Amino acid sequence: MKILFLLISLITLSACNEGKSADNTIKSEAQDDQALKLNGTWEMVSYYNYVDNEIVDSFQTNIGYKQVKMYTDRKVMWSKNVPGDSTEWFGYGDYTADDNELTEILEYGSEMMRRIIEEKHEFKYELVLDKNKFSQIEIDDEGNRLYSENYRRIE
Repeated sequence: MKILFLLISLITLSACNEGKSADNTIKSEAQDDQALKLNGTWEMVSYYNYVDNEIVDSFQTNIGYKQVKMYTDRKVMWSKNVPGDSTEWFGYGDYTADDNELTEILEYGSEMMRRIIEEKHEFKYELVLDKNKFSQIEIDDEGNRLYSENYRRIE
């Protein structure tokens, strides 16, 4: 009887562990899917300047400078704080992203950004997206890289 009880206990315990393993696999796959999306909050950490599509300069953001972007499934909002500068910078709108292109279509923004939006409200970038970082790269009319803003995921 003790052997039968022990055998049933082991089978039950084994089945529970398999269920947990399956749950962990599902959660891991969901995290992998999310990892390749822009959804979340990102902080800019550096810039790159390009010449002939090669990085020639890289700059870390200055102390106190902060630029944050937040993406949902369809919306983007960003803000920038530059110490010692009273100019406000923020923007809000829609975006689309595919394997290598990010397009932001801004609806409104700060006073300075509204002036820019009046001239150009659609911003297209080359997109390089990894799990916890991404770069949006400005491209000229001939397809050459000019500069990039580089972000890390903070949430």
